[in-house]
Amino acid sequence: MSKNRSSENGIRVVAQNRKARYEYEIVEVLEAGMVLLGTEVKSLREGRANLKDSYAKVKKGEIFLYGLHISPYSHASYDNHEPERVRKLLLHQEEIKRLVGKTQERGFSLIPLKIYFKQGKAKIELALARGKKLYDKRESLKRKEEARDLERLRKRHKIS
Repeated sequence: MSKNRSSENGIRVVAQNRKARYEYEIVEVLEAGMVLLGTEVKSLREGRANLKDSYAKVKKGEIFLYGLHISPYSHASYDNHEPERVRKLLLHQEEIKRLVGKTQERGFSLIPLKIYFKQGKAKIELALARGKKLYDKRESLKRKEEARDLERLRKRHKIS
């Protein structure tokens, strides 16, 4: 599976947080821009990013992304970026106000789901999520396995 996946609507996914949908119950998804340095953009275009253990936090009326690892650009000399620096996210003021209210409720977090390029600009898909309990995780795994078995049976009976 290639990191530079392209879809029909001009979106190229750079990195995904696959564990997020397993660990969290996604309540709402929104798109945000990111304030990046030049070497960070070049490194993202190479697909060198890791969303694992990253999260967003509201601070002084702005949203910042913590824990996102963008590897240093290989062809930069002295002016390279810090791999895990705090990055500002770009959202409309109304969205930020709404997210402030939601994140102050008990149990809600802002989790990045994926980083992608849309019309040449780096975007991040941010989810308002609530952590799952262990029994919720088991239930979702059980549902996923049942769906897979059902699909297998459908294919088998269609061919036979």
